[in-house]
Amino acid sequence: MTAGVLTRPTLVLNRNWQPVGVATVARTLIKLWNGTARVVDPTDYQLYTWQDWSRLEPQDGEPFIQTTSFRMRVPEVITMTTYDRLPNRSVAFSRRNLFKRDAFSCQYCGRRPGSEELTIDHVTPKSHGGVTSWANCAVACVECNAKKADRTPEQAHMPLRKPPAQPKWRPFYASQGTRIDSWSKFISEAYWNVELES
Repeated sequence: MTAGVLTRPTLVLNRNWQPVGVATVARTLIKLWNGTARVVDPTDYQLYTWQDWSRLEPQDGEPFIQTTSFRMRVPEVITMTTYDRLPNRSVAFSRRNLFKRDAFSCQYCGRRPGSEELTIDHVTPKSHGGVTSWANCAVACVECNAKKADRTPEQAHMPLRKPPAQPKWRPFYASQGTRIDSWSKFISEAYWNVELES
């Protein structure tokens, strides 16, 4: 059970309790151990150091980490002890983030064949002056990309399902679509972006 639990997401708050990102439980435990973070108990907002947190017994059905001598509760929310900045509020352009933005579906036919059969299409082809950017790239299945070829969607008579645009920043954009219920106490409903979940 421990290996899977270590990759679970933990919400990271800055010291002003603003959401700034998501870390794996493994990374969270390192921050907790070296004193750069405290666990926030979502039920009563109490803060815990490594020593305090390691003394708490997991409740029935609650995920835990098994050590050689005890079981440790899995932290769902932490706050940094010194970090008070907010991250750059833009999503980096990458293949992974583009696939997330387009919900792993072809923007021409709407199919979701699996990431191995998806490609990145330049809406305005590079040969026509198109650039690699959020506004000019879309996910396309191999078949649609081949059919569109070196043409614009209008020339190929293949309209896009939605215009490509840079997605809005979310503190957990890379959390692989995992939603932890306790996070709603720290993140307003407007931050949840179901469309970007995979």
